[in-house]
Amino acid sequence: MCECRVIDRTGLILDIFAQRARTHEGKLQVELAQLRHLATRLVRGWTHLERQKGGIGLRGPGETQLETDRRLLRNRIVQIQSRLEKVEKQREQGRQSRIKADVPTVSLVGYTNAGKSTLFNQITEARVYAADQLFATLDPTLRRIDVADVGETVLADTVGFIRHLPHDLVAAFKATLQETRQATLLLHVVDAADVRVQENIEAVNTVLEEIDAHEIPP
Repeated sequence: MCECRVIDRTGLILDIFAQRARTHEGKLQVELAQLRHLATRLVRGWTHLERQKGGIGLRGPGETQLETDRRLLRNRIVQIQSRLEKVEKQREQGRQSRIKADVPTVSLVGYTNAGKSTLFNQITEARVYAADQLFATLDPTLRRIDVADVGETVLADTVGFIRHLPHDLVAAFKATLQETRQATLLLHVVDAADVRVQENIEAVNTVLEEIDAHEIPP
């Protein structure tokens, strides 16, 4: 028998996100998505979490191992959600300050690896990590720029989209996606050299609709 790991599409995407996460916030969001995905797959005969995590909890009175694992998952999910809610509140304070100062926000959106971070660096002269790989950017980066006839504007670089984006990811990256939801304007970046360019455009539009950002002017 060939001993190899078998995972589904969602698991593969989550693994890639885990490899790309660099900040504490990004790692928390990925872990939350992974735990939510894992929670739907707990069945009898599961190799329990205590063995995987090195004994992260003890079984309660009359509690089966499956029930223990579910409890451990729920507790960790609640803990991460609490931390991310604090992050979301901090981001919301920043957005409200920009609104009061009448500073518009332009959010870069597009299919993963379309070149958003490269364009962001060119416009802002920033040094955001940019690479020819899927989901190189997970955390939103904001910079102030001056736009002719508009004045001071905030440009936001955000996570790239993919067709059939897992719902666990959408929910976990709520704080990150808020930068897109509440933007004044969306700048859709497209890789015209991609053979699936039209499909990618449609996939991005679908995700924008899923996160209720489709009515923001492009």
